[in-house]
Amino acid sequence: MTQYLQHFLYPSSLFVSKEPYLVKTILGSCVAICLWDSRLRIGGINHYMLPTWNGNDLASPKYGNVATDKLIDRLVFHGSRIQDLQAKIFGGGEMMESNTKTLIGERNIRLARIILEERGIPIVASSTGGKRGRKIIFFTDTGEVRHKLLEKKTL
Repeated sequence: MTQYLQHFLYPSSLFVSKEPYLVKTILGSCVAICLWDSRLRIGGINHYMLPTWNGNDLASPKYGNVATDKLIDRLVFHGSRIQDLQAKIFGGGEMMESNTKTLIGERNIRLARIILEERGIPIVASSTGGKRGRKIIFFTDTGEVRHKLLEKKTL
């Protein structure tokens, strides 16, 4: 049985490891993309809050376009090839009532799908949208993701 190191992934961050890790995070309107390399059996995950960086301030992984590019780059640095990667997307719930112009969760989901399609990385699973948060656990060595929908009061 594999001994897993554990890591809690905070918003605006990402994590990649060649070692078997169990990575946990909690999502509301944020999105997490889990990438797994089927050849090397390594994985990585990001957790971003907003869809796109506007060019002001720092290019932080708070933004989906920055976080996803950095996640892909880090996996490639560890020896992954784009054609060996597969993706799973989670989160993007609309946790607060808002007008249609500010649907952050929906915009975060759309950005993830666009970037992965542009990079040629297939999305093999997803649990996105809705009105509830999610807790996810990502196993970096197998690509498995366990997720649970949360009641609003637990966020």
